[in-house]
Amino acid sequence: MDAIDWKQVATCWAQSHRTQATIARYLYWARRYVGACLGRGADLAESLTEAPVKRFFAAQVKAGDTSPPAAVRALAYALVGMGHALPAWRPSPPKQPFAPLVREFVAYRLSHRGVAVKSAHFDAELASAFLRSLNRRHRAVAHIRLTDVDAFVEERGRRWAPISVAAGCSTLRAFLAFLFAKGRCRTDLAGLVISPRVRRLNRPPRALPWADVQRILRAIDVRKGLGPRDFAIFLMMATYGMGAGEITGLALDDIDWSARTIRIRRPKTGVVTQLPLLDPIGRALARYLRHHRPAGARDRTVFVNHRLPHARLTGSSALKHRLVMYADRAGVHATFLGTHVFRHTHATRQIEAGMSAKIVGDILGHRRPESTSAYVRGALLRLRLVGLPVPR
Repeated sequence: MDAIDWKQVATCWAQSHRTQATIARYLYWARRYVGACLGRGADLAESLTEAPVKRFFAAQVKAGDTSPPAAVRALAYALVGMGHALPAWRPSPPKQPFAPLVREFVAYRLSHRGVAVKSAHFDAELASAFLRSLNRRHRAVAHIRLTDVDAFVEERGRRWAPISVAAGCSTLRAFLAFLFAKGRCRTDLAGLVISPRVRRLNRPPRALPWADVQRILRAIDVRKGLGPRDFAIFLMMATYGMGAGEITGLALDDIDWSARTIRIRRPKTGVVTQLPLLDPIGRALARYLRHHRPAGARDRTVFVNHRLPHARLTGSSALKHRLVMYADRAGVHATFLGTHVFRHTHATRQIEAGMSAKIVGDILGHRRPESTSAYVRGALLRLRLVGLPVPR
């Protein structure tokens, strides 16, 4: 690696919203560490990883002071953003392979039952957990008893919500039926798995009034900080009914500026939908990409984390936190306030406007009409048209 351009490093830190005091402190510790590495002739690229940094500062600073290691980590991320090839700061732990029986079960689910890849991964995790539970009870697969099944479901029920337990029981039934059909288990226990009853219609509608959505969007300051990114994200969610997975997976190549279209992939089903790039969406995306997306971001996804190393956004928890913050700022309060409210609101609004459920389902990337029904329960104006008069 050539000499470090400390001025450019400081610029990268400033672009990731570090304060000048933090930058000054980081520069002190990063220069001190780099100088020590060069002084003993160590390979600088290999030294900018977590293990050697921890060893160096263990004897150099007071216990509990995390600033020195954080400074070197920020230096490594900045150098990667500047185009330098460095080893991973912290190597990912090796993934434990699934047991052959679980892999065979997943292959069957994918090829013969038509489940999505994401659902198949959930199936594999739950089947593996059930096998581990059997091992703890010193029970062979061929001699599974109903008490083993009940104990596993009860243990999951203490940690999972009822709807998650019900989904797990569905997978467990499929796994037990698979074991019996393959001759691995002597007794067919699939029909004896008892799951909690979950009535979808008992859940309150998640759609927000459109006026509340507009108030939330107006509460976002699009002039600075994360405002331009968040405004583009939530505007797309409200306009297209996109979920968190579709937002975080949106790539720069999915936007065709000349054809004025945008390509959306549904992570769960793999369905690809091409929608028109509406003017408000185009302006919000252009403002974010031109002026506010970190210049050092190497990921090809549209929306990235503004903290180094500017990796792609993952999961919905961070987006939910931002949504709740803007809703509080706008004075919007709801029974349920997660990122899926915009998806429900979009579906409800389209049904209220007279669009068929089939078209709404196609836009949302659904394979079955039953999947769309969960999103349109809040279309009360349309539902009133099919209601029967109350007899007197």
